[in-house]
Amino acid sequence: MDEKFMKEAIKQAKKAALIDETPIGAVIVHNGKIIARGYNKRETKENALLHAEIIAIDKACKKLGGWRLPDCDIYITLEPCPMCAGAIINSRINNVYFGAYDKKSGCCGSVTDLFTKGMFNHNVNCIGGIMEDECAGLLTSFFKELRRRKNQSTVPPPSTTSPS
Repeated sequence: MDEKFMKEAIKQAKKAALIDETPIGAVIVHNGKIIARGYNKRETKENALLHAEIIAIDKACKKLGGWRLPDCDIYITLEPCPMCAGAIINSRINNVYFGAYDKKSGCCGSVTDLFTKGMFNHNVNCIGGIMEDECAGLLTSFFKELRRRKNQSTVPPPSTTSPS
């Protein structure tokens, strides 16, 4: 089951990459069915809040008709950041399943663990490393290509003058 839904999150991440967004995708599952999908849109919409998880949570709230998402799980290609971890807790999602670990801002244990039992009024279970290589590979390839394009654009054009 975990891989089935993570593959759907990966599809969302690939959509982000197609529009030059960091390839992170998320899906929310309720009673065994995907009810919401999201992918990063921070750059295209120029809005710091538009992480994949936030977009998916917003859609799921609209779908279920309230701010609480009981009996819901979220599958994300990258370990949630502090903002997204907070949104997951506040929306009462039960389980977080993620692919790649985020050593710089991950809040499921990499940098901190906002899902520590008893820390907040709602406890969230968290399992990482699902299809980790594929999820991490999307990010690695994306940033490698971004650096390549940046380096290409900073190389001066060849000189058109002949030596004297």
